[in-house]
Amino acid sequence: MAKFIKIYPDNPNEKEIQKVVKILKEGGLVIYPTDTVYGLGCDITNSKALERIAKIKGIKLEKANFSFVCNDLSNISEYVKNLDTSSFKILKKALPGPYTFILEGNNNLPKEFKKKKTVGIRVPDNSIALELVKQLGNPIISTSIYDEDEVLEYTTDPELIFEKWQNKVDAVIDGGYGDNIASTIIDLTGPEPEVIREGKGAIDML
Repeated sequence: MAKFIKIYPDNPNEKEIQKVVKILKEGGLVIYPTDTVYGLGCDITNSKALERIAKIKGIKLEKANFSFVCNDLSNISEYVKNLDTSSFKILKKALPGPYTFILEGNNNLPKEFKKKKTVGIRVPDNSIALELVKQLGNPIISTSIYDEDEVLEYTTDPELIFEKWQNKVDAVIDGGYGDNIASTIIDLTGPEPEVIREGKGAIDML
């Protein structure tokens, strides 16, 4: 059964963060808060954990469109091809924030994603998520956790999330109520930025 770990976003407790990082390093799956909906994540370098997430989502790993949660722009640049000035300006303005940017991946992508030409990148404006990535030392692969409820697409209450997911994952972080609007997805691989999905992030600022 999963651990239920309370972490306050205003001042994430180092000891609790380390508990979660240890679980991630050991190949565990963790549900954690972001600045949008709660996410299901694992260490990007752990093949077994990646397979587990793909299995939960019912998709083949090589076909999965998972996001990479990074903690800053330099962290992003390790996995994407050189950004042009206009793309860099957009990222600098929007991040950390409720956006997923689709960018061209480079040769540093884990072997499971080598065939993919593009990668979705997130730097959420949430201190718990950013601290996890920072302490882990590399990005967390992430995917939103959907709800079967047709009215509520995303569950926002960590206790309800724990109830539902406790036998599928290794830890659920209670970082307070989540949002129920997903991130805005913007494709930066073409000549002009293209909005793929309008979510929480405003698009007029871009």
